[in-house]
Amino acid sequence: MKIILTDAALNWFHTEMEVQQGDYVRFYARYGGSSPFHEGFSLGMNRELPHEIGVETIVDGVHFYIERNDEWFFNEHDLHVGVNEKLDELAYEYKQA
Repeated sequence: MKIILTDAALNWFHTEMEVQQGDYVRFYARYGGSSPFHEGFSLGMNRELPHEIGVETIVDGVHFYIERNDEWFFNEHDLHVGVNEKLDELAYEYKQA
């Protein structure tokens, strides 16, 4: 399983969340909403330090990660992070690893 970010997504994080080298951005399963795999859960994202990293991608010195206890949410799929240009917000896709 991997986390893959487009250049537009990386720019979004720099602009909207003001991430810098050494920062950690966590993707996690949150209660509420829905996802392609789990009704009642959706993908959340936050800037926070890790406890036990399961998957990590480092781009421009920024650590994008999923905690080991949240890996179930992704159902063995890679997480692709892009930007919906019309809404100027992150867009997520889950692709078979």
